Amino acid sequence: MAQTHRTSGGGTQRVTGWVGWVLFAAVIMFTAGFINIIEGLVALFKDDYYQVRPSGLVLKVDYTTWGWTLLIFGAVLVVVGYGVAVGQTWARVTGVVLAALNAVVNLGFIAAYPIWVVLVISLDVIVIYALIVHGREAKVLRQ
Repeated sequence: MAQTHRTSGGGTQRVTGWVGWVLFAAVIMFTAGFINIIEGLVALFKDDYYQVRPSGLVLKVDYTTWGWTLLIFGAVLVVVGYGVAVGQTWARVTGVVLAALNAVVNLGFIAAYPIWVVLVISLDVIVIYALIVHGREAKVLRQ
């Protein structure tokens, strides 16, 4: 059942059950950020943890460089996930870009952890859909 909320302009806007998917996208981004931070720390401090050597990956990258990239990317995802949860427009736009980038970059590591890559790309697609089609509804709840 849809609810209506008053907007700051005096009108009303309809909120559907899809707002739950937007909040789900925010939680996924927030959680993915923390997972990226953990993976980044592992790549920095214990790069022999990964079973595939850098030469066996689609992308030729040093695990130390990849660790720093994941650490920074994870921190940005945590901030953007929070922004999406509180209905910030900049966070929705940034979230779509980050989810698309995350999906493409993970393809390069499919040899290292294929099941994880498929899961991450699937979640990225859900995040992109929720933010593009229904992202505005989270902003209404904030008002």
